[in-house]
Amino acid sequence: MDWISNTFDSVQLALYENVVQPIVFGLGFGNLLEDAFDATGWLLLGVLQIVFILIGIHVLERRWPVEPITDHAAVRDDVVYTLIHRLGLVRLAMFFSIDPLWDGMASELRMAGLPTWQLDGVWPGVTDIPWVSLLLYLVVFDFVGYWLHRAQHQFNWWWALHSLHHSQRQMTMWSDNRNHLLDDVLLGTAFALLARFIGVEPGQFVAITVITQLHESLQHANARISFGSIGERLLVSPRFHRLHHSIGIGHESGGRGTLGGHNFGVLLPVWDLLFRTSNFEPRFDATGVRDQLADEGARDYGSGFWRQQWLGLARLFSSFRRTA
Repeated sequence: MDWISNTFDSVQLALYENVVQPIVFGLGFGNLLEDAFDATGWLLLGVLQIVFILIGIHVLERRWPVEPITDHAAVRDDVVYTLIHRLGLVRLAMFFSIDPLWDGMASELRMAGLPTWQLDGVWPGVTDIPWVSLLLYLVVFDFVGYWLHRAQHQFNWWWALHSLHHSQRQMTMWSDNRNHLLDDVLLGTAFALLARFIGVEPGQFVAITVITQLHESLQHANARISFGSIGERLLVSPRFHRLHHSIGIGHESGGRGTLGGHNFGVLLPVWDLLFRTSNFEPRFDATGVRDQLADEGARDYGSGFWRQQWLGLARLFSSFRRTA
């Protein structure tokens, strides 16, 4: 696999030297060249992910579609979200706004004597093998991701933001990144802190992110795909995750109008099994949020990136007023 790594490094360097570096110098940010090089890697990985989605996952959607796509405008909105996220624009915004704050806090905590937990040192000689430590980190990130995902469905204010992700009635391979930007900042901050706390190396953090994102794109695909009775208990499938987006099942636990839901696992269904939130029914339901339905209030979640973002903030402020 060294040739893949070497090829990627060569392309990243060429893109950086010929495109990114001149732009950075031109903007007067010569002090950020090292960070710009890292950003070039994220950009290149994002392009590769989009190519994989277009070529690989799209074939599955064409071969085994769950439903015909009729709302093409809604799907185009999701494409915009995907481009914003996968090409590193959200990470770039966090780099200039959030990351410096957490870097400063981490330095202060280290100076105060608060230790970090180097997870890859749990079993010296075994966990210092790169692929073993990567798997370990994936499991830890997935466990934390499960509980963060449950929290998004548990608190009114957080559901007010996260419901944008569930409002897509035509779920496709592009739907994974249909999120409110504030929701992304909250999750991104949590995982950045986790990475610092357990000592994830930058290269492994990139690998965790890419593996997770690609699998989440597959989960959201408009594809009638199940991994079988055993496989679905080992890895989240498109059918398993579609139930999470089903009207009612995915975002309610105690009936109409309640919070909660089922199938919160990001990669591994084991957490849903352990904490009794799994649903393995062999169904491919309609997706969306109950209050979107005509007989349930016909709530407008908006069309277009900026209107969806604005309405998400409006729902957030409304949730605070209800609890005040």
